[in-house]
Amino acid sequence: MKKITNKIMLITYADSMGSNLKQLQQSLAEHFEGVIEGVHVLPFFPSSGDRGFAVIHYDTVDPEFGDWEDIVSFGERYYLMADFMINHVSIRSEEFRDYMANGDASPYKEMFVHWNEFWPNGEPTEEELDTLYRRKMQGPYKEFTRQDGKTVKLWNTFFEEQVDIDPWAPATQQYYERNLGRLAEYVPLIRFDAFAYASKKPGTSCFFVEPEVWDVLDIGMKPLERHGTEMLPEIHENYKIQMKMAERGHWVYDFALPMLMLHGLMTGRTDRLVHWMNICPRKQFTTLDTHDGIGVVDVAGLLDNDEIDLVRERVNAKTADFQQYIQLPSGIIKMSGEKARQYQLMSTYYSALNEEDDAYLLARVVQLFAPGIPQVYYVGLLAGENDVESLKAIGEARSLNRHNYTLEEIAERVQHPMLQQLYSIMRFRNSCPAFDGEIQIDQNTENGKLGITWRLDEHWTTLRADFQSRAFQITGGKGDESPQVLFHNNSLTGEMQS
Repeated sequence: MKKITNKIMLITYADSMGSNLKQLQQSLAEHFEGVIEGVHVLPFFPSSGDRGFAVIHYDTVDPEFGDWEDIVSFGERYYLMADFMINHVSIRSEEFRDYMANGDASPYKEMFVHWNEFWPNGEPTEEELDTLYRRKMQGPYKEFTRQDGKTVKLWNTFFEEQVDIDPWAPATQQYYERNLGRLAEYVPLIRFDAFAYASKKPGTSCFFVEPEVWDVLDIGMKPLERHGTEMLPEIHENYKIQMKMAERGHWVYDFALPMLMLHGLMTGRTDRLVHWMNICPRKQFTTLDTHDGIGVVDVAGLLDNDEIDLVRERVNAKTADFQQYIQLPSGIIKMSGEKARQYQLMSTYYSALNEEDDAYLLARVVQLFAPGIPQVYYVGLLAGENDVESLKAIGEARSLNRHNYTLEEIAERVQHPMLQQLYSIMRFRNSCPAFDGEIQIDQNTENGKLGITWRLDEHWTTLRADFQSRAFQITGGKGDESPQVLFHNNSLTGEMQS
């Protein structure tokens, strides 16, 4: 099993680059040698919904994808990350089915969060309900009828096939111990999905509630510590939460970068982006796109409301004609107090930039030079456009950014000249020693331009970019050798060459 390295990680479903894990590995070996060195395979376990995130059990790999030997094979070539749903389980899981069958006599009863027992008065007051951080317009609960005829109302944050679990219950902690211990044998990094929702407390938002959230983290980390496995919390909210996690030494996601990059490319400004790069965590995975969408709330305070709206409206305009097909708008709206917010944009990153190659290439190049380890979503790796046909067929907004590529489609797409240049720069990012050193953000560039230098001992490399012309130049060198221009695009300006 390879350990985490400062090299580019792919995030993909097991069946999105080919139909299974073997074809995924075949595709990476054939087209992306030296481009991709780590892989986050999204949930590859038996599941009852939410594209793998309603896990039935972690004992096996879903037979449609492969088996544990495929994971072992992957782990010999790439450093891996796997998901663990710390907040919920599938309603088809053994634990939940046992509770439905045996009711109060089930050893798993306390594993589930009973809505009427959670609130001191049996039901939340209007004020308590308004304070909740909700993912659904209705309350976060669902009613189930047990085999003994009793109807119970259980906490249900997300989708119909999932039910929340109580991290403080002994049965839940045994569940964590058993399953996290198994995963830690195969991967060096585990993502705690929906981590912030597990810290529930009456009278609060029930989202990243302190200090309880740190207790949840300690509980989840116990099974990992003896294996030396690390943890990455999945938290889509204001960037300040990521900063809190980083202050305690944990890996975090840079979910602010995607909106900041779009804003910079849409306006020609770089001041907001430069500010973030100066203050952002260094122990992080950077993103531009994910399987869920482009985060909006993550960037509040780094962009003002007008700046956020500018980006949001332009991206939404690209999908305005497709709204009639959306039947399952899950993941788009959150409730916080009385205000509904769009918290993720549904689009591929390439389509969000109007499929303009120069803008897309510059965005990726800046990501490669940003503080942290670049994580590239498989659709982004192929500069995929919005999959409107999938949206029409499924009715799920997120399907716009979840096209499944055949091996033939991949072989054709990677020939795109812009992608060929991008892959060359990605190989450079993985092989240049300077990226393991110190970063310096140029503080003297005028608004609209960006300068980033990495240094380690005598190795160095510099990116200079112009967000108005979308020109960039990458130089590098070693010791007293003359600097070399390693990469640039055709619109390079005379000023940048000098």
